[in-house]
Amino acid sequence: MTTSVPAAGMYGEEQAEVYELVHRARGKDYDEEAAFVAEQARELLPGAATLLDVACGTGAHLRAFARLFDRVEGLELSPAMVEAARTNTPGAVVHHGDMRSFHLGERYDVITCMFGSVGYLTDVEELNAALRRFAAHLSPGGVVAIDPWWFPDTYLDGYVSASLVEADGTTVVRVSHSKRDRDASRMEVHYIVARPAGGVHHFVEQHRITLFPRDTYEKAFRGAGLSVRYLEGSQSGRGLFVGCAGHQED
Repeated sequence: MTTSVPAAGMYGEEQAEVYELVHRARGKDYDEEAAFVAEQARELLPGAATLLDVACGTGAHLRAFARLFDRVEGLELSPAMVEAARTNTPGAVVHHGDMRSFHLGERYDVITCMFGSVGYLTDVEELNAALRRFAAHLSPGGVVAIDPWWFPDTYLDGYVSASLVEADGTTVVRVSHSKRDRDASRMEVHYIVARPAGGVHHFVEQHRITLFPRDTYEKAFRGAGLSVRYLEGSQSGRGLFVGCAGHQED
């Protein structure tokens, strides 16, 4: 059986089940990334104790952040991912919502958006709207940390990747191809999932991820009233934007 998934907000149960399994097998270290973000956030706000992870997916970063902060919450657009994050991060509140328009009635010391998820915003207006919502939910002196998608000048057109994962009787094959489409990357991802009881299932994801330039991110931070600093060193290879409410830039 083959199914198609057109957008990030449409992840279903099966995608949620294999998502973290595959990316951990590909070498993604959620704990290391969370520790790096926490370190950068506490340089700006030493007493940071609460965190909201926007576009939290299955909760992999959220679980790591829960070991570093007193209270963590998540925000996620995909209902299947929301349920997965709630299951995977017991005790954490995970909200169903859109980063462009969420209103939670809470403020947080740190707000994060990891794994290039901000690239699913389609244009500058949506990016600006999201940063304004982030800023509106910050505590005084609070910090925003964004792991961006690739910039136009760092994106590798035609990139192909492949992974094979075997765990607990389940075998997953993931193959992807990415190509430039004007101001975005279009990535087609094929999964083959085989289970002893469920047989073989093939599904395809179609992703459009915007290639915002570095200065577009920086303008969005400043437009939301935040300072901004870009750090090139990160496990993802894409760097990290860190901004703070109420701080002047160096």
